[in-house]
Amino acid sequence: MSKINLPELPYAKDALEPHISAETLEYHHDKHHAAYVNKLNELLPGSGLEGKTLPEIIEATAKDDSKQTMFNQAAQVWNHTFYWNCMTPKNGGGEPTGDLKGKIEEDFGSYEKFREEFKNAATSQFGSGWAWLVADKVGGKLSIAKTGNADNPLAHGQVAVLTCDVWEHAYYIDYRNRRPDYVDTFLDKLVNWDYANAKYKGQDAGVEE
Repeated sequence: MSKINLPELPYAKDALEPHISAETLEYHHDKHHAAYVNKLNELLPGSGLEGKTLPEIIEATAKDDSKQTMFNQAAQVWNHTFYWNCMTPKNGGGEPTGDLKGKIEEDFGSYEKFREEFKNAATSQFGSGWAWLVADKVGGKLSIAKTGNADNPLAHGQVAVLTCDVWEHAYYIDYRNRRPDYVDTFLDKLVNWDYANAKYKGQDAGVEE
């Protein structure tokens, strides 16, 4: 059977400094992300889901209480891969570009309103989780969502466009308990709008479909 592999980071571990340190990425990618991959591969044999893609595994297990452990591992593998690609060391953050610029202004009223809503979702998520920019599959309307633990838009029939990881291990080494500062930095310095535009258009831009 085919195994789920840990993808390489799309940049060097020190590429996001001074905003996110190489130490954070070493722990976050090489240990946390890798642990989800390893656990998922332990669970797959005999599950009937061998050889399926991550989105297929997520969709098959999301509503099945007996498969929540597998869902959590698969969703976290996918979420992290998506998150790495949502950041760039080159000209990241700030106002959106491409088609998303106009769509964000249309659906939120302004970039500033989008930023306010996204930051609020990221900072108000209680405990571990994720903040997302999502699009409806029909019509493409954009909205903000927040999910706890491993939950993600795929489990709710939505298209993931952008995410910020607000699990504490994503930022504690660099920001301690200052989650709002981490979210500000993500939005102002790191967001990869090229990637977000590609995901909004339905293109494969690095995350296994």
